[in-house]
Amino acid sequence: MTRLLEGRRAVVSGASRGIGRAIAERFAAEGAEIWVVDLREALDPDQEVAGALGLDLADPEAEQALASLAARLATVDVVVANAGQVPPWRRVAALDRAEWDRVFAVNVWGPAVMLKTFADALAASGRGAAVLTASINGYRAHGEQILYTATKHAVVGLTRAAALDLGRRGVRVNALAPGPIATEALQSRIQRRHAAGGPALDEALAAFAGQTALGRMATEADVAAAALVLACDLSAGVTGTILPVECGLA
Repeated sequence: MTRLLEGRRAVVSGASRGIGRAIAERFAAEGAEIWVVDLREALDPDQEVAGALGLDLADPEAEQALASLAARLATVDVVVANAGQVPPWRRVAALDRAEWDRVFAVNVWGPAVMLKTFADALAASGRGAAVLTASINGYRAHGEQILYTATKHAVVGLTRAAALDLGRRGVRVNALAPGPIATEALQSRIQRRHAAGGPALDEALAAFAGQTALGRMATEADVAAAALVLACDLSAGVTGTILPVECGLA
């Protein structure tokens, strides 16, 4: 049986761990040639990929590095803009300007510059698809995640506007909106909050699961499967869409 991404080239940011790695591995299993973009210190030399670019998307020099990679590859079928940062919880009175600028640079400029630098390569594919990682915080709000919520609302707007722009060149742009996923990063944040008086890890994860229609949390594999659908021809008529992956979170 033909694999869904057979013979296609995909560039995935934030692909060395967590959701991004799950997406890269699922795409590879479906026949894609994978190129990883991630922080230099996060790159895994044992990860089986065609190539890796170590950079910080918030760095002013990142755009040139990405443009050079795009020119080198010439044609790219799929771009997954997954790299992101979850800042500590802060209420309005505790917002920090430096942190605000840094997180917006990663979470919003990061996917924007991926779209900008790979637009020509995606158009050259003739079937180019971009998948951005938004969040349920892109259409919901959290009183102690103001910065993160603002960035993910921005990613939703970026997705919809870019879909209108790049659609004229035959490129589809969609986004995933994961709910809580029990990645190592989320578990570490829960454990830090527990040390400050919050619920224990098992209790917190059970509470997330209890809020869903399916009675379980979505997994990295669930998100990777949804990314695959948006990247392949099964969604050839879908663009400008935000796809929730949260097991029916209430």
